[in-house]
Amino acid sequence: MISRYKPSPSATMSLAFCGNENNSVAYNVDRGVLNNGCFLDALNVVPHVFLLFITFPILFIGWGSQSSKVHIHHSTWLHFPGHNLRWLFTFALLFILVCEIAEGIVSDGFSQSLHLHLYMPSALAFMAGITSIIYYHNIETSNFPKLLIALLIYWSLAFIMKTIKFAKYTEHGIGPRQLRYCITGLLVLLYGLLLAVEINVILGRRYMCFANPTEVKPPEDLQDLGVRFLQPFVNLLSKATYWWMNTFITSAHRRPIDLKVIGKLPIAMRALTNYIKLRQAFEEQKRPQGAPPQGPKWIWQALRKAFGRPLILSITFRFLADLLGFAGPLCISGIVHHISKDNRTIQTPMKLLGIYFISSKEFLENAYVLAVLLFLALLLQRTFLQASYYVAIETGINLRGAIQTKIYNKIMRLCTSNISLGELTVAQICNLVAIDTNQLMWFFFLCPNLWAMPVQIIVGVILLYYLLGISALIGATVIAVLAPIQYFVATKLSQAQKSTLEYSSERLKKTNELLRGIKLLKLYAWERIFCDSVEETRSKELTSLQAFALYTSISIFMNAAIPIAAVLTTFVVHVHISEDADLSPAVAFASLSLFHILVTPLFLLSSVVRSTVKALVSVQKLSEFFSSDEIGDEQEPSAVLPSGSSNHNQNRYQAVPLKVVNRKHPSRDEWNNYSSEANREGDGPSQDMDQDICIKITSGYFTWTDGPATLSNVDIRIPFGKLTMIVGQVGCGKSSLLLAALGEMQRVSGTVTWNSLPSLESERDESPTDRDVAIDGDVRKRSPVAYASQKPWLLNVTVVENITFEMPMIKPRYKAVIDACSLQADIDILPEGDQTEIGERGIILSGGQKQRIGVARAMYQQTNVIFLDDPFSALDIHLSDHLMQDGILKFLREEKRTVVLVTHKLQYLPHADWIIAMKDGTIQTEGTLKDIQNSEPELFEQWKTLMHRQDQEFEKETVAASNTDLERKNLRRAMYSREAARTEEDEEEESSESDDDDNLSQVMRQRATIPWRSCGTYLSSAGLLLLSLLLFSQLLKHTFMVAIDYWLAHWTSHVIKAKIDAHARNCTMGQDCGLSHSWYLTVFSVLCCLGIVLCLATSVAVEWTGLKVAKELHHNLLNKIILAPMRLFETTPLGSILNRFSTDTNTIDQHIPSTLECLSRSTLLCVSALGVISYVTPVFLFALLPLAIACYFIQKYFRVASRDLQQLEDSTQLPLLSHFSETVEGLTTIRALRYEPRFRQRLLQFTDANNIASLFLTAANRWLEVRMEYIGACVVLVAAVASITNSLYSHLSTGLVGLGLTYALMVSNYMNWMVRNLADMEVQLGSVKRINGLLKTEPENYEGLLTVSQVPDGWPQQGEIKIQNLSVRYDTTLKPVLKNVNAQISPGQKVGICGRTGSGKSSFSLAFFRMVDMFEGRIVIDNIDIAKLPLQTLRSRLSIILQDPILFSGTIRFNLDPEMKATDEMLWEALEIAQLKPVVKSLPGGLGEQICFIASHKHNNIIVGGECVT
Repeated sequence: MISRYKPSPSATMSLAFCGNENNSVAYNVDRGVLNNGCFLDALNVVPHVFLLFITFPILFIGWGSQSSKVHIHHSTWLHFPGHNLRWLFTFALLFILVCEIAEGIVSDGFSQSLHLHLYMPSALAFMAGITSIIYYHNIETSNFPKLLIALLIYWSLAFIMKTIKFAKYTEHGIGPRQLRYCITGLLVLLYGLLLAVEINVILGRRYMCFANPTEVKPPEDLQDLGVRFLQPFVNLLSKATYWWMNTFITSAHRRPIDLKVIGKLPIAMRALTNYIKLRQAFEEQKRPQGAPPQGPKWIWQALRKAFGRPLILSITFRFLADLLGFAGPLCISGIVHHISKDNRTIQTPMKLLGIYFISSKEFLENAYVLAVLLFLALLLQRTFLQASYYVAIETGINLRGAIQTKIYNKIMRLCTSNISLGELTVAQICNLVAIDTNQLMWFFFLCPNLWAMPVQIIVGVILLYYLLGISALIGATVIAVLAPIQYFVATKLSQAQKSTLEYSSERLKKTNELLRGIKLLKLYAWERIFCDSVEETRSKELTSLQAFALYTSISIFMNAAIPIAAVLTTFVVHVHISEDADLSPAVAFASLSLFHILVTPLFLLSSVVRSTVKALVSVQKLSEFFSSDEIGDEQEPSAVLPSGSSNHNQNRYQAVPLKVVNRKHPSRDEWNNYSSEANREGDGPSQDMDQDICIKITSGYFTWTDGPATLSNVDIRIPFGKLTMIVGQVGCGKSSLLLAALGEMQRVSGTVTWNSLPSLESERDESPTDRDVAIDGDVRKRSPVAYASQKPWLLNVTVVENITFEMPMIKPRYKAVIDACSLQADIDILPEGDQTEIGERGIILSGGQKQRIGVARAMYQQTNVIFLDDPFSALDIHLSDHLMQDGILKFLREEKRTVVLVTHKLQYLPHADWIIAMKDGTIQTEGTLKDIQNSEPELFEQWKTLMHRQDQEFEKETVAASNTDLERKNLRRAMYSREAARTEEDEEEESSESDDDDNLSQVMRQRATIPWRSCGTYLSSAGLLLLSLLLFSQLLKHTFMVAIDYWLAHWTSHVIKAKIDAHARNCTMGQDCGLSHSWYLTVFSVLCCLGIVLCLATSVAVEWTGLKVAKELHHNLLNKIILAPMRLFETTPLGSILNRFSTDTNTIDQHIPSTLECLSRSTLLCVSALGVISYVTPVFLFALLPLAIACYFIQKYFRVASRDLQQLEDSTQLPLLSHFSETVEGLTTIRALRYEPRFRQRLLQFTDANNIASLFLTAANRWLEVRMEYIGACVVLVAAVASITNSLYSHLSTGLVGLGLTYALMVSNYMNWMVRNLADMEVQLGSVKRINGLLKTEPENYEGLLTVSQVPDGWPQQGEIKIQNLSVRYDTTLKPVLKNVNAQISPGQKVGICGRTGSGKSSFSLAFFRMVDMFEGRIVIDNIDIAKLPLQTLRSRLSIILQDPILFSGTIRFNLDPEMKATDEMLWEALEIAQLKPVVKSLPGGLGEQICFIASHKHNNIIVGGECVT
């Protein structure tokens, strides 16, 4: 064997195409040239030379002059017929040619001189194969098929030449036992198949031999400039390596990734396309007659039909990857075995046609051949594995989009009662969207493991049994026994996480109250009380976190320890079972690799089982949701799916007719492509219905539930173009009557008839869907209705978008509506006018402003009918009167719109054209005011009395105008604070990012830099002792890991040496010349046990470190915030501070420790692996440098892109969830306006934006892993070749060869995890950076010149106040708000402070509490300068009543006296003074009654035990 690698010196001097041995038959042509082996090989050179010469000028010289007839903005993608087959056949051809080259080189090793004809034609064929696919790719992208004639000639010549060669081999009796014969036969087949593909292109494209060639245009997606996700359209090589992502990933360094950069999704991946597929799958299950099937099984079957095919493809890829994964251990075993010193047997190969022919067995006995095959197997295995991951995740993302769309479609048809009665809450629906759809997505991602794991385990155990016998089964049993423990630990981990989440929610609730009431807490000096309360909850949370950390450390420990335990058990049993046990390096290291493979599926088992259980629960919840009551049928899609809509069906990218795309207004997957759902109301327009009646309800009985009717015996008429008022007592059913007319209530009996005007202004903006329905006389219909609900519903968009609400901007109309609703003054004080975003549920607006915007939206809509449900409820008398006069009586009447107004303002009844009076859910009377005066005189007199009383109130409420000013002042302050906060946050970020704010390249460099400072902050918080323990334990653990494997190499090398010695002495292992395993086994066992102990130590050290840091950072943050000046809370949005306590704290608590452990482990494993390989073969260091440079640049580009994409994925999920919650809350308004298609379209945009971010993130992860895996394969190849050469020429021990190759196999996994964890850690350290930013806040000066003991106990006793030359400002950067104020207040005086808005009244009062910066002058109270007092003492001795009422969660006693200093008598006395004693007395718990947190400007209610007390 060894001589095969060492050609004789004379042979190296001889070089000829056919060799130059004496008496060589290679040149013998007596029996004809075709019977000469060398000539046959020379003949096969002709086609390859032809192709190389003919394509060279086209590829490198003339290609620039060729231009495509069809302009495509991408550089690819007109796939010719048989595109994928051509790529597959070419890959197979290249692989066979590599084998032919290797076979030729190995065969030539038996000759005295070099025979170039054995491998040079194959090398030329390999070059020609690569050239052919490059040539084809360029022709395809340029759409110039006529140039394919060169390939047609090439395939024909190659096929003919190989066929001749194959025929001559057969003629001379060369058969399948010779490897070259098999290779030649396979090449004949492949060249024939490629020729067939080429002929198929001619038949498909008709570019030659046909009069009219086929005109082909690009797919529709590629004509759209916005589509940039190109994975479905690229060729197989680019698909497998994600080559198309190169530009995208590298460009992230130059420009941050946003939605504009990633563009739109391809049509086949959009939510609408996948929803149609899913809906068709549901429809196919419906029975011909009877109710549609329900239950989880129904959903599972639909998911299987809609998304099963790509999942099967993913499972197939996974099978192939797992089977190829076993090539590693087998090749290691083969390499180590064949270079062993005892393997010297050489069989002379057969010599025919003047050349040597070897068998496949002899071929695979060559160690270099095994190294190359191992390299190719690794490339294929990693490619298939990443393809499996990608297909599974892509399928999961598509499924998520389809399910979310189906949920939204269901929401649009939900009965209002389901939501209003609490059967379905907004939170439940958001959980379905955010959590359950993601659970299904991850189940689909992990699904291939369900099928692959059993195969992996079975094959692994069989191979181990083949190598080690019965001892392998015992080792596998150890793993199998410990796997349930791993599952148990995972279950406990999940429970601990749930418990932690409960305490975390409670802590956040308290923190939220603390931050919202921080002004009151500081003024009353109650900070420490509430801070201690938060700390108490935090300590409970930390106790739960300790359990979480414990189970996490056990899980990490078991992951590391189980393989060691299994290997130790197996080798101990193997040595003790048989005395002549074969423990050669080949067996030992192949077994070691197999155990690593075998452990992986068992580790995944717990994740897969938990994911499966969660998916089952999620589908059960979805089933219950889909079976909820609804008020309409699901829309039937009229859009037709494109043929072959499966993402993995390449036919859809073949020749398709050109579809014209308007690039200024690109085609949209609108719901307008659907036929609209059937109208829900009534029996449709009656033919004999009065033409002046808009709505008519006859004998109507309506209910919210299945119980008694809410509205009974309803008979009303609402005239066209008139003002109809609905009046009645609170709770009599006025709002329900509006909703009954809109079809939102369940109709028990009776009819609801709508009569539409022949022409509507709104028809100009009506969707095609609505027009189609209007034309269809068989469908029950009503016109759109502008509806303003009693509780205003606003979107989280700008003011102008809330008012126009999907309608085009008409400036005169918009201005008229603004004036009518008195909104101009409110808009003027907003920082960006009507372009200001109003926040979620209009959080920055007051109740009156929200209501007026809601009414303005209804007025702006161009509908004939407008419903106003008590629009004056939150308005003062002046605003109500203006809205009535200018809005309803002027604006709406001028447009002759039908107005239905629900109101309690009876003074407006004279303006009504028609009045409907309600009482206890029935119609009391209807008619004009005069009719009611005649028919119901008593009712009219009641109204008259109430109208007179309301008119008197008009004069009393003239002060309300100042309240409106005050409201606007508060709003201005709030908006100023937010704007200042934004500015300060931006400045802070920019200053930390770069000294030069305008230097973009500097910012980009900062984005590419790892935040080492934040990492230092995190680690320093752990303390020196823990940090030292962590580093020492990690280093020691990995040292022992290497020592275990090194000792195994040492042990097995001595086994081989002993065998050779025994063979030389002609004795057996049982005699004295045998090897005693006991010493080696003892050391191996001790090392393994120490390794297991250190695994436990490192996992515990990491989690302890995480706990210590979490405790320290939260404690410091809370104390820093509670002592921070009020300016921080005025200029920083509350949500921003709260996020530090919620999201960022959660990241530090639970995510950073595990990421840190993974990062340190993968880094040290990678370093130790490369160190071992370098030790075994020092020449590897030369190859390491370029590989390391490649790794550096790959991780550098990936980290930046990955961070941007993660942030983009998170940021695109928030609008999606908000859209769901907004839709549920505004469902009635949307359905009234018939805006369902528009809102569905917005949903599709949000879903697609989130999905494309997820897809790009997935593709980026695959991009990284493929490159790291390929670099890992290169490491294996270099290590294998260097080890084999070292072993053969430098007598390197076979044990060390096995050790080096085993470590080389794992390098790619370690590098992958290292870079991925580095990217994750970089994102997570952002939390530390943000918290550290708040920790730099300067606290208030709580210390005074006087100590607490120096302040008199009763101070202040007299209350004499001297204000001397006082100047006050809110911040050193702002102008003073008070200048040189002087005043003296005598004891006992009652002083009123007056002034215009913004004159400084509030600032003056805050100065007494040192809440503002008194930079000049002083305030003296009872002869003590308050600036000298400790801040806690000062504020605790003074008292203030805030303008904004704030109540905290807890008992009434706690809210009155948090310090627990007052007696019950004192508290009852205080309640009596505040006229609240009767209210509190009536509560079951009295002073101990629990109340909920309220912080409000307007509300006068207290939530007590879930009920509302006025």
